[in-house]
Amino acid sequence: MNSVSPFDLVIFDCDGVLVDSEPLSCRAFEQVYANHGMVLPEGIVASGIGMKQADIIRMIEERTGHRLPDGADAHFWPETKLLFAQQLQPTKGIADFLQLLADKRCVASSSQPERIAFSLKKTGIEHHFGEAVYSSSMVKRGKPAPDLFLFAAERMGVDPARCVVIEDSPFGIEGAVAAGMTAFGYIGGSHTYEGHAEKLASKGASRVFAHWDDIAREILVTA
Repeated sequence: MNSVSPFDLVIFDCDGVLVDSEPLSCRAFEQVYANHGMVLPEGIVASGIGMKQADIIRMIEERTGHRLPDGADAHFWPETKLLFAQQLQPTKGIADFLQLLADKRCVASSSQPERIAFSLKKTGIEHHFGEAVYSSSMVKRGKPAPDLFLFAAERMGVDPARCVVIEDSPFGIEGAVAAGMTAFGYIGGSHTYEGHAEKLASKGASRVFAHWDDIAREILVTA
């Protein structure tokens, strides 16, 4: 028996959805600021999960007054890569889910292409996507704008109304809804928090899931 989805395209966020990366990313972000003598308030980096790196930096400066020296943003990826190489894991159950998913799928992430590629390869799931990997660096506006999701749907040749986006961040859910797509919230990563599901639902997630098995039961139909 083959399993197929009622959607024509499943769009996956990467960080916090495909790979359990968000706590590592936050630690790397905080370390770069610490290296420049700035201690960030607890939770401020996490509040920007789902946004472009440049937008998180801007948010931190607006909320704390901490401004990184010019060029310091180049230190984020080396610091993050070190942690990823040592500790990055796929989210629990994602490999089995991808194996079952017969229909079109792609990645639409706020991260840079190099980071996405490293993450997918490190966790052994890159072969499930091939070249169907899209970064916010490819569009003008990052999440919560719909640009990246619309770009991905166009490149994949699918009507946005026939797409489902799986996202862990409120910004990602907002972007998916703004793109006219179905949005599923995912709270199975280790960075999930009390009220996470409610926050995603408030931004327009039609369903919120903690396990890939539950998502499989929702969108995979045995033919």
